[in-house]
Amino acid sequence: MAIHSLASRGGGRLVVPQGVWLTGPIVLEDNIDLHLSDNSIILFTQDKSLYPIVKTVFEGSETFRCQPQISAVGKRNIAITGAGIIDGAGDIWRLGRKAEMPPSVWQQHVQSGGILSEDGEQWYPSESYYRGAKDATQNIVPWAKTMADFESIRDFLRPVMIHIRGCEGVLLEGVTFQNSPCWNVHLALCRNLVVDGIVVRCPWYAKNGDGIDIESCINMLLVNSKFDVGDDAICIKSGKDAEGRARGIPAANIIVDNCVCFHGHGGFVVGSEMSGGVKNISVSNCRFSGTDVGLRFKSKRGRGGVVENIYIRDIMMNDIVTEALLFDLFYAQQSASELLANKNSADMPNETVPEADETTPQFRNVFVSRIVCHGARRAMFFNGLPEMNIDKVLVEDSYIVSKKGIEICETKDVELRNVTLVAEEKPALSFHNVKGAVVEEFSPSTELEGNLKISGHTNRDILINGEILSEQWE
Repeated sequence: MAIHSLASRGGGRLVVPQGVWLTGPIVLEDNIDLHLSDNSIILFTQDKSLYPIVKTVFEGSETFRCQPQISAVGKRNIAITGAGIIDGAGDIWRLGRKAEMPPSVWQQHVQSGGILSEDGEQWYPSESYYRGAKDATQNIVPWAKTMADFESIRDFLRPVMIHIRGCEGVLLEGVTFQNSPCWNVHLALCRNLVVDGIVVRCPWYAKNGDGIDIESCINMLLVNSKFDVGDDAICIKSGKDAEGRARGIPAANIIVDNCVCFHGHGGFVVGSEMSGGVKNISVSNCRFSGTDVGLRFKSKRGRGGVVENIYIRDIMMNDIVTEALLFDLFYAQQSASELLANKNSADMPNETVPEADETTPQFRNVFVSRIVCHGARRAMFFNGLPEMNIDKVLVEDSYIVSKKGIEICETKDVELRNVTLVAEEKPALSFHNVKGAVVEEFSPSTELEGNLKISGHTNRDILINGEILSEQWE
């Protein structure tokens, strides 16, 4: 009522005073600033019946899910500001996996009710959730067509906490967003956005607990913010497959600066839903500590779309579970650490190579400089498609300490300049089906024997510290 009253008078600031305020879903209107004062908490109700099923956009596609906890669609000049906390009470909504949860937390979930899987390894919060989950593929339940179908799996259709779509003039500033049922902050199809000084946090075991998803947004600043989440921390998207290509709206003109990421499947991530394209992105002065991957680019056949003109500099990382820098064009709908645990990461699939067409994703013109990483399983892994190689990646002036070295597959015109690598295992540098490479001032520059592996085929020179190695592949 307060928001409607303000909107009817042209808008204004709605102040949430000190205290804990229990509420159902909130819908923002034009020219509204939802302002959380010091020592204030907005806590969303655990009564799931108060979240109606609505048509929305999730994971790059139009679908039906429970109404987001805070939403705005097609509005202008909206803001969520202040120094308070917004809490989504997400534990009552989310699937739990025994292997991913501390024993005490697992026991709390089991003792609260719900349903255990037959093998006792997964906990479902309700029969409604289990009904949806058992047939779902990537959060899509194929038999759910009617509203009655969606109502029968209501709990599975967990709400996003913040969903702002098709808006112009968006400000998120200062607030802590935590414990969402699903994605924490989802910004889709918006223009002219500023996100400054927010904190996004949820348990590291939170399924789909993304920090901020920026989907097909144009002209955006994301600065001075912190993320400690259960899925990708900062993620750039633009729609999925044919639907995303038909939409054709890229994520573009985005600056990310001075952000910190702790737990998360990736610190800065592009994809895997990037079918509308991603371009003109700058990422700088960020710290990633304990993420599964540092810089993560992911997609797969069927997506289409072009990712290009990505500029990354001054990134500090430590304790990275898998790769400091990863391009994975065979994305298997699992986090990098899950792939590692399943011993299914890396090897090029042995299959017939299709012709490139509009469904083939393209990654090109990525420039990375001054990254420092102390502690990663592997320094870099480029896993391109044979029918559409990763094209023109430059990494320069960087220092990485890792267990394994740099592995580059199905890539063309890659450059490594002034890269120092301290790797426990050989080879430090491995090329497979690389079409053109320049490696200059690579350390260990004087220890390339046994530290360099070139395999497969190439049709362009590979230049290592001034020496052409075109004829030396296996």
